[in-house]
Amino acid sequence: MKYAVIALAIAAVAGSASAAPKLTDVDYLRANRCKGLATSIEGVVDPAALNSVIKSERGARATYVVDRGEEEFQRARKEAKSQDRKARLTAELTGACRAYLGEATSVAKQGKDVANP
Repeated sequence: MKYAVIALAIAAVAGSASAAPKLTDVDYLRANRCKGLATSIEGVVDPAALNSVIKSERGARATYVVDRGEEEFQRARKEAKSQDRKARLTAELTGACRAYLGEATSVAKQGKDVANP
């Protein structure tokens, strides 16, 4: 009986941990911003990779966070149209936005690819 209770407790904790989002709400909003930049500044980061992260995280968010994410996406697309900000926004894409990409484009894998062409 004691082992059954322990097993149920572990299962409950594991189940709740897997349902929790991997990104915080702030990270979710930043990922949406990065997607907006990637959509407007082509060739730097694949927007599809960011889109898959956002889609996987969307279900665990409150409606107002999802709505705010869409606003961040639109704001970033508009900001990326300004030529005088292009260099700074490209640096943001290649720097901070890399944290929201999936494993296929992780920094560690890129480093390996560079070392072993």
